[in-house]
Amino acid sequence: MDILLAGQITIQKIDENGNILTIGEFLAPDIIGAKLIFSKRNHYPLNVSSQSDALILHVNKEMILNLSRTNGEFLNALLEMISDRATVLTDKINQISLKSIRQKIVDFLNYESCAQNSDVIKLNTSKRNLAERFGIQRSSLSRELSKMKADGLLEYDSRTITKKY
Repeated sequence: MDILLAGQITIQKIDENGNILTIGEFLAPDIIGAKLIFSKRNHYPLNVSSQSDALILHVNKEMILNLSRTNGEFLNALLEMISDRATVLTDKINQISLKSIRQKIVDFLNYESCAQNSDVIKLNTSKRNLAERFGIQRSSLSRELSKMKADGLLEYDSRTITKKY
C-alpha cells in the first residue's frame, strides 16, 4: 500500500490503440493500492502517472497486519476506505458501461449541477481529461456537445457548461 504524501497522481487504463480511461486522480494524503494488500494478484494492472513532483510512502503488508492487530481504529479505517473505493469503482463501471456518450454527459452534468448548486457548471478540468474520464475520444465528446447545443440542451464555452434542460 502506498500513501501519497505530496503531489498528484493519476491512475489510467491505456489500451493497445492508445485510448485512455482515467480511473482516478489522487492528491496527498490519499492512499493508493490498499485493495491489493491481501490479493493473490497484488500487482497494479493500471498506469500510474505523476502530475507533479510526488512523494510516496510504501507501507508493506507486515506493517499493515501489525497495525491492524494492535489498533482497531486503524483496521476499521482501512476496511472502510477499501469498501468506499470498491463502491467508487462500481459507480465508475456503471458510468462508463452501456451508456451513450450523451447519457454520460447528462449524468456528469446532473452530478456537477447538484454538487455546484447551479445549472452553470464550472469545468475544473480540460475537455481532454473529461473525455478520458468518460472513456471516449475527445473528438467524440466535442461532437456530442455540439449536437446537444444544437438540440437546445446546453450552452458551453471553454470553462463552463450551462444546462438548459
